[in-house]
Parts: sequence; structure tokens; C-alpha cells
Amino acid sequence: MNKITDLDLKGKRVLIRVDFNVPLNGGIVADDFRIRASLPTIKHCLNEGASVVLMSHLGRPKGEVVPALSLDPVAFCLEDLLEGEVMFSEDCISDDAIGLSQQMLPREVHLLENLRFYPGEINNDSEFSGYLAEHADIFINDAFGTSHRAHASNVGVASIATESAIGLLMEKELKYLGETMNAPEEPCVVILGGAKIGDKIALIKNMMGKADSILIGGAMAFTFLKIQGKNVGSSLIDEDNLNTAEEILRLANNTNTNIVLPLDAVAGPKLSDDATWRVASLDELRNNEAGYDIGPETTMEFEMVLSNAKTIIWNGPLGVSEIPAFSTGTQAIASAVIDQTEDGAISIIGGGDTASALKQYGLDKGFTHISTGGGASLQLMSGKQLPALEALKEYA
Repeated sequence: MNKITDLDLKGKRVLIRVDFNVPLNGGIVADDFRIRASLPTIKHCLNEGASVVLMSHLGRPKGEVVPALSLDPVAFCLEDLLEGEVMFSEDCISDDAIGLSQQMLPREVHLLENLRFYPGEINNDSEFSGYLAEHADIFINDAFGTSHRAHASNVGVASIATESAIGLLMEKELKYLGETMNAPEEPCVVILGGAKIGDKIALIKNMMGKADSILIGGAMAFTFLKIQGKNVGSSLIDEDNLNTAEEILRLANNTNTNIVLPLDAVAGPKLSDDATWRVASLDELRNNEAGYDIGPETTMEFEMVLSNAKTIIWNGPLGVSEIPAFSTGTQAIASAVIDQTEDGAISIIGGGDTASALKQYGLDKGFTHISTGGGASLQLMSGKQLPALEALKEYA
């Protein structure tokens, strides 16, 4: 699999699959994190004397043109970030769009309209892939966030392009979510949150034996606590995975992996912005109370485990962090991980909900790597293959 730095780009047209699936608010980009993450690859191509054609999806238009999901606002945002003109085509495979790409001069940038306005994108349609491939000589995949999908713009185009490679962002994602996780520097601590164990089974099993400790918060922690016979009040239980939780605890015992579960919780009778809440140990939880965040005793326990970690991998908020009252655990652990990173640890944030939670409270700086992918990062962290990368290996 080629890297972008392996290719001669001077005077070439480069088609880059980027991930510009960003939130819009009133026709303006509300969060440019993913756009900024793509800049090193774009700038590398421009500095090497290439012309750059960018393609991305936005939202889920389901194969129909949805004006509210146009990438036009992204073109304006990208112009500001690049401090230069970005040409925009209102269709990704029209004669006009392809013609514009083929007439581009070195160091020009052209953004195509939302790929998912066509059903051929998600269906990995060969004819649609063929039209996309006409835009350029070289295909670069830098959209890590979609690499777990077999779509026309990542798998289909890779099978047609004469030359292909991964971009700088993709390379960075693979370094931290692949190489570092496969052989982490010890002690390695994994932090897991979120609601369902089912989403994290493969990740947990992949890290057994590699991680020294796994800290479990979020609603999923109560499923493990119930298996241990602890009082969980009316906390959410993943009933479908009680046996899986029991198996994981057994596996942890066999591999000497230290699983650390909550000792207390921020609990309340209902989940809402104005809900009454209190800190309670597990024994004190009432039958009508559910835990919505890790409590201060748990937070201190987690911080103690993290205090000598050399590698920290985090996937999933530790509470219902979109509600401030239930976000203190996530915020406190984020600060602890940032401090540990300053002391030389490698910290990897698995994108998605975790990244959103950290950003919400201004805690998205100071980590070694925050992934741009949610589902893709979970899949790679779980030791699974990514179709888009397999295509690049197969057709390179």
C-alpha cells in the first residue's frame, strides 16, 4: 500500500477522498475539525505542484439531491483555511465537473458536490466509480472516517485508478489506532464508556492481554456490576449481553487484565437537564435511581490507575456527558489523561462520541491523537480489517 509521499505528484491531477462530513448550522460549518485534519494532505499535493480534486459525502441524503446537505458551505470554509480559491461543482460526475477537473492548472483546488446525492456511491456502482476516476490521474484515500464502508469513492475508485495511495491523515490514524494498539508501551490503560457492551466486545477482546487495566464507565459498567451481584438501582442494563459480560470478566481473570468498575455514581430518578441528582455509592442506590455518571470515588480510582500509564486508549464517554450535571467524570478523566500525556504518555481518543464530548467542554487539546472516525476507529481498534484499505492493498 503506497503512501502519498511515495508518489511523484508534480503536474499530476490528484483525486482525494476526504471526510468533510461536518455539522452545518444555518449554512455555515459549525465544526471544522475534520476539514482541518485533511489540510496536511491537501497542502502536500499543492506544494508538490499537483492540482487537487476533493470528493466527500455529507449526511445521509439517501441517493437524492438534498440542498441542505450541499458541500457548498464547506468550499467557503476550505477557502478560508487554505487562504486561496476553491472551485466548486454542483454535481460530482457531470460533464462540466469532469471537464473542469481535466482543465485544472497545478496548485488549483476543486471540490465536488456531495457523493451521496447519487445512490451509486453507497452501492459501490462500477459506472459511478468510473465517472469519479475520470477526474484525475492519481487517487488518494484520506477519509479514514469512511474506510469501514465499501463505497464507490473509496473501494470502487481504488480498483480503477492507475496509481493510488493513502494520505497523511490516514497514515496517522493507522499508526496510532493500528500499530500503537497492537504493541502498546506498558503500562497500557484502556478507558471504555458508552451504553452497550455489544458495540465494544471485539475491542475489549482485542485488548485483553495487551492492556494492563481496562477502566469501564458509562451505562455499560452497570451490566458488569450486575453480573458481580452489585446493586445497580434502575440503571440501564444491556440484557442481551449479560453472558458476554460474564465471559469478559472471566477472560480478564485468565489474562491478568485488571478490570476497574465504578464504586459510586452520580445518580437520579430520571434523565433530563433539570433532573435532581446526588452522589451515591452503589450500596446506596435506590430502586428508582439510575447512575448517569461515574462518581468522585470512582474518578479518583481511575486517576490512580492512569497515573503511571504509558499508553492510554479511550473509547466512549463515562457518563451522559451532553448534560453538564452528568459530565464531570468525563471531564475529570480527560484532564487526567491530558496531564499524563504531558508527562510523556501516548493518548489515543477513538473519535465519535468521545471526541464530541471532549470538544463540548473545551478539552480536545493535549492528546496525542484524536481520531476523525467513529465506526472506522472502533473497527480498527477491534483488530478488524477496513474495506477501503484492503482495496488499496489489492489494487495498488
